Amino acid sequence: MAAMIRHRTVEANGIAMHVAEAGDEGSQRVVVFLHGFPELWYSWRHQMGHLAARGYRCVAPDLRGYGATDAPPDVASYSAFHVVGDVVALLDALGLGKVFVVGHDWGAIIAWYLCLFRADRVTALVNTSVAFMRHVFIRAGAAAVKTTDYFNRTYGPTYYICRFQEPGVAEKEFSPANARYIVRQILCNRFTSSAAGGGKPAVERAAGGEPLPSWLTEADVDHFASEFERTGFTGGINYYRNMDRNWELAAPWADAKVMVPTKFIVGDGDLTYHYPGIQDYIHKGGFKADVPMLEDVVVVPGAGHFIQQEKADEVSNHIQDFFSKF
Repeated sequence: MAAMIRHRTVEANGIAMHVAEAGDEGSQRVVVFLHGFPELWYSWRHQMGHLAARGYRCVAPDLRGYGATDAPPDVASYSAFHVVGDVVALLDALGLGKVFVVGHDWGAIIAWYLCLFRADRVTALVNTSVAFMRHVFIRAGAAAVKTTDYFNRTYGPTYYICRFQEPGVAEKEFSPANARYIVRQILCNRFTSSAAGGGKPAVERAAGGEPLPSWLTEADVDHFASEFERTGFTGGINYYRNMDRNWELAAPWADAKVMVPTKFIVGDGDLTYHYPGIQDYIHKGGFKADVPMLEDVVVVPGAGHFIQQEKADEVSNHIQDFFSKF
């Protein structure tokens, strides 16, 4: 991470948002990075350095509920409308019209909604890890199944998305006092299908003294852990508690297409690449039908969920190659 990172707080959509930036503030080529759970702007440190060195202005907020950005107490204020509203308001506050967007995990979900709701603000999208899944994101069609019901039927009640629904329950498992251990476990097990499937909650599994993978340092773990020790995990968990609400609110877009030039990157070991039917959807025309301007799908061998950190150079190069066309 060679780039100098600048930090500021911006008032946007009624909250104070912490934003990390790198690169030339005068550049017209702006990339907005949207992180996932349980992460921070810091997840994009490698990509910010790479793109800043190549003339891009990089903007990476802590999303609402995370890090140094405000965390409203009301669960309902973590809907997709709120978070997309935050992104649009952030662009307005920074005087930015159209931008490049890169998303991962929840950031990818927010980016899909952003491109559905406000395609006019997005030049091109690189999304990682979470493909566009209409049935999960949007109430669409007579046979529509509520998001949490879908995950409950598919994986059972111990699945993490199901466990996260009941206020207070997930907070016991994800206590701020255990933040270092939790962050380390989640990043190291890379959110494989076995890791997310319940059984025993992460914190009850054998205390991990295993060495960190080569792509993660103790200083990286320190950065994530110190923030979550301070804020707790409730803000991030509240995104999951809005999945059914988002699905209902998005009904006006039941048959809408994502009309933004898009590249999608996923690790072959990522839990999200092993959802039932997802590989057929991604590779056999369904994804392209929903995202007509999908130009490329990249499956990275040997990569798990935290792909922008695990395969930093590869992901950075894919982003740069795609955005250089525009």
